[in-house]
Amino acid sequence: MEFIATNWKIIVSALIFLICYAVIISEKINRAIIALCGALLFIVLGIVNFHDSYTIHIHWQAIFLLLGMMLLVGVSSKSGIFEFVAIKTAQSAGGNPVKILIRLSILTAVGSAVIDNVTMVLLITPIIIGIANMLRISPIPFLITEILICNIGGAATLVGDPPNIMIGAAAEFSFNRFLIHLTPIILVTLVVIILYLKFYFAKHLRVEQQYKDELMAVNAADFISDMVLAKQSIFAFSVTLLGFFTHQFLGLEPAVIALIGAALLLLIGVRGHDFEEMLNSVEWVTILFFGGLFVLVGGLVDVGIISKLATGMIDITGGDVTLTSFIMLWGAGIASAFIDNIPLVATMIPLVQDMGVKLALSSVDISTLWWSLALGACLGGNGTLIASSANLVVADVASREGAPISFKDFLKVSIPVTLITLALANVYIYIVFIKLGFA
Repeated sequence: MEFIATNWKIIVSALIFLICYAVIISEKINRAIIALCGALLFIVLGIVNFHDSYTIHIHWQAIFLLLGMMLLVGVSSKSGIFEFVAIKTAQSAGGNPVKILIRLSILTAVGSAVIDNVTMVLLITPIIIGIANMLRISPIPFLITEILICNIGGAATLVGDPPNIMIGAAAEFSFNRFLIHLTPIILVTLVVIILYLKFYFAKHLRVEQQYKDELMAVNAADFISDMVLAKQSIFAFSVTLLGFFTHQFLGLEPAVIALIGAALLLLIGVRGHDFEEMLNSVEWVTILFFGGLFVLVGGLVDVGIISKLATGMIDITGGDVTLTSFIMLWGAGIASAFIDNIPLVATMIPLVQDMGVKLALSSVDISTLWWSLALGACLGGNGTLIASSANLVVADVASREGAPISFKDFLKVSIPVTLITLALANVYIYIVFIKLGFA
């Protein structure tokens, strides 16, 4: 009884967190509601100070970066520019389904690196199904490829995947730092996996010439519903990307750059009452989920649970950075295959920070742990059909369009892809970050 009385905050906060996590995984109740309720319970019970919840625990940089990119993409999507690009990409392959698979893979990878992968799959999934229907072939190979490439491509940049946004905000990594440290291994990984998928799905990608001709006859320009807005969107995206590349020289945070890009497009591309409609393009559920989740994890930090986990991790690895990095990569990768990588990374961030303090790690060593976590969480998102939000979105849209993706069929492709990508990342981390010290 004395132990419970002394450590009640630790016990109660752990129980609340685990219950919230379990309900989030079950998807029985909207995850934003659960995160919000859990955060409020922490505040009401005095586990987290209300003032600390919004001044310390919530990573506002991550929130505002997400908000800016959501607005930018939401407004741009109204122009039809994304549909135009997808159709043009397919037509550039001359209607050849294997070449279309490769070109759409490249488009998905680039798109996922520039805008968050959930938004990317929402935009491109219906188009992929439409292209497959024109060719009279199953869209499943294209959709599975889209999921796998989307998660890999999103790992390349700061804004490509929510875990990277969270890690970037916590570690204070710039957009360019992600480009320099993660993009090289992601490019190599993309080449390997695209070639693997090309040969794996080749037998399912045979099309009669008349159906190729039908695709080539489609006028991609018809998909542009507002040419003026399309040009304005291209301009705003160009300004935003330029801002990301130069934000260190400008002395501005990536979140500020994203908000500037969004504000610019809203200013030049939105008229009067349309602004309210554009606000609906923001995934407020995701924003609320992030806010609640940050407070929940902050509570675990405040009561000392994260510190105890960090001590346990150090005891297991003996403080060896190489072993810790590998455990971080594979642990996050395997865990992300079964649970959403956003709450996983939210929990791991303070763990890495605490380990850095306890071991007095150098900037290179602590950076190595951050990059290991980022690669593991993003690449592990390919493990199963429920591993990431992007996967679930594609599966949901595909099911509604009459092309359901079998969990078993997905696993046949996803397991080898996940193992290959994590193995490549492991080699990269060892050679570049640990041996060469370029972290």
